[in-house]
Amino acid sequence: MARFLPNEDPFTLEDQLKILGNDELLDFWEESQMLDKYLETPEHECPPSAHYENAILNELRLRHSMGRI
Repeated sequence: MARFLPNEDPFTLEDQLKILGNDELLDFWEESQMLDKYLETPEHECPPSAHYENAILNELRLRHSMGRI
C-alpha cells in the first residue's frame, strides 16, 4: 500500500514483496483486498487492489518456480 503514499520510497512494491515471508505475503494480499472498500476509484480505472494482486501473484509464481513454496 506504500506505493500510493506521497513520499518517495526508493524501493518498488515488487522489491518490498521479495523480503516478505510466505505468510506475510498472503496477509498482505488479504489486506489489499479490503483496500477497495476505503478508496474511491473512478469507474473506468482498475481498483488499487488489482495492482497489488498482480504483483503478489507474480511473486508467488516466482517463489513456486524456485521451489520456495
